Amino acid sequence: MCKKAGYAVVGLGVGMAHVKAAAQSKRANLIAVCDLIQEKLDKVATEYPGTLTYQSFDEMLKNPDIDIVSICLPSAMHAEFAVKAMEAGKNVLVEKPIDITVEAAMKIEEARVRTGLKAGVVHQNRNNADMPPILDAVRSGKIGDLVYGDFEVKWYRTQEYYDNGGWRGTWEMDGGGSLMNQAVHTVDLMQWIMGDIESITSHMGIYGHDIQTEDLTVSLVKFKSGAAATFVSTTCAYPGINTGIKIYGTKGSIEADSDTLQLWKFIGADENEEKEMLEKFGGNGAAAALDPTLCTGHTSMVEDIIAAVLDDRDPQILPTEAIKSVRIVTSVYESAKTGKTIYFD
Repeated sequence: MCKKAGYAVVGLGVGMAHVKAAAQSKRANLIAVCDLIQEKLDKVATEYPGTLTYQSFDEMLKNPDIDIVSICLPSAMHAEFAVKAMEAGKNVLVEKPIDITVEAAMKIEEARVRTGLKAGVVHQNRNNADMPPILDAVRSGKIGDLVYGDFEVKWYRTQEYYDNGGWRGTWEMDGGGSLMNQAVHTVDLMQWIMGDIESITSHMGIYGHDIQTEDLTVSLVKFKSGAAATFVSTTCAYPGINTGIKIYGTKGSIEADSDTLQLWKFIGADENEEKEMLEKFGGNGAAAALDPTLCTGHTSMVEDIIAAVLDDRDPQILPTEAIKSVRIVTSVYESAKTGKTIYFD
């Protein structure tokens, strides 16, 4: 039998998605979980018999059967725990955002280079079914020269959501609000699709919650290509509206809501092309049905780090790539706080 990777997860909030993915993987064994709350550990032990439970991260790292650790803690703890895991000889998969500052995130990259271990970051929306054709339309030139992008994360969160756990909506542990926590995935998609950024001008505020950080940002983004974009993030859009990704070029237009394609129009395209694309990627599950290997959500990220370790290749998203979205988010906050346009190198 081929070797399987020993998998562990620290942090049993979003980490439960990692636990499930590791337990279901054909190339991994779920070895252990770690959390400070005993009830969470007991739940995993009941649902996944044989899984070891730890309240001490240091003790868990001593387990020689663990090859990979998913870091699923509050955002400001990611670098500290990822570096500690790598220094103990474990490969890591880090939840988004990689950390809340570029300086902290760079510590993960430095540890990756120093130890020679694998370090991947969770930006699973890159694996949405509609992303490959969208990215191909941009990079192949099918859409023409990029003109404008419109990215909007119009979600809703209750006050109870922020109060639960005590770390959400704080600058110290969450690193931000609607942008750093909810919209960082869409920030990642924006820079991945539109390219390098030249400048950002932003506004932010607190409109619907009792929190330290913002629940609304509005930004104007200029790209080195000459294109521009607007970016909106909010947790005040009751009851939760959409995650809009809209891209317009000199030869065509694409609009999507998260993984659901809504518009696909190009100058001179065959009249059946839009119909076929909307049938395949318009939210009826056809893309996944046509490709049974298509792996989405956290499962895709867990399977990727497992394959990276077992096949000795780089993970899909390296720390250097994930750092880009953190720099964009922190630049939005800097612009909003200072009233200045932030320019990128």
